[in-house]
Amino acid sequence: MSELAPARTLRIGDGVNVRMENGDDSNERTFTPTGEADIAESKSSPKEAVPLGGLPPAGLRTVPSQISDATRIVLIRHGESKCSNAGIVGGLLGCTGLSQQGVFQAQRLRDRLVSHGELADASVLYASTLPRALETAEIVSPGVGGGHLGIVRESSLCELEPGEADGLTWVEFTERYGDPDWDSDQDRPVAPGGESWRGFVDRASGAVQLLADHHPGETVVVACHAGIVEATMLRFLPVADRPRLGLRTENTSMTQWEIAGGRWRLISYNDCSHLAVSVAAKAVPPLAEFRESI
Repeated sequence: MSELAPARTLRIGDGVNVRMENGDDSNERTFTPTGEADIAESKSSPKEAVPLGGLPPAGLRTVPSQISDATRIVLIRHGESKCSNAGIVGGLLGCTGLSQQGVFQAQRLRDRLVSHGELADASVLYASTLPRALETAEIVSPGVGGGHLGIVRESSLCELEPGEADGLTWVEFTERYGDPDWDSDQDRPVAPGGESWRGFVDRASGAVQLLADHHPGETVVVACHAGIVEATMLRFLPVADRPRLGLRTENTSMTQWEIAGGRWRLISYNDCSHLAVSVAAKAVPPLAEFRESI
């Protein structure tokens, strides 16, 4: 079993303290991401083969060249969780780890990574402090960085903080707090003591930005959540006038980002080729997007 490193305190941009240990909502959560929300335009890598007829100018290329010293961030969504199957709000209280299917999904990803060595060059393995993400990191760790990395627990990589709704069933949630609509009000907290959608996106994308700042030129692997993946899409791509994207990020899928020169480039999204059978479509209850993500 991999060693679990202690949770850390992160600082972003102007040095705002963002420690959120044990779901303590009283601590600061504000982030100021430093990356440029744009699809990267890049210069040619020194190792790039140049055709006899030359290359088009960098400003005209639709497929930018690879950058040898770019930072790579790989986001792995956790496997299927027990709380999701039981219809329970899965914060630190409600999350009880992976379901049997979730363990199987993570094992399939581990086997793929060990077999193909896709993440053998990773220098660090982070995980959200929620049990479903930690268990996923534990299972896939033999395929990350040669299987010799400890797991760095980081609470700023957790899914949206549900506050007083943590541990409730979704029926109880709706009875107490109604049916929030973040498409029309991004600033409404999900429940007392919980985060709003806008606040969560700022916090989550800021945490990923900080990882890139702390590990320039490295491959960083993160076991996290669908909400973290969507937050990076909203902040690192030129997405306008879209409070949410409604992405269907599959369990144990990998999403890869690259950053160089302060600009982010999406390399791949929702890569779950290690799963032999597609995840079956589920019934769509009220608050489906939020419930599925946490």
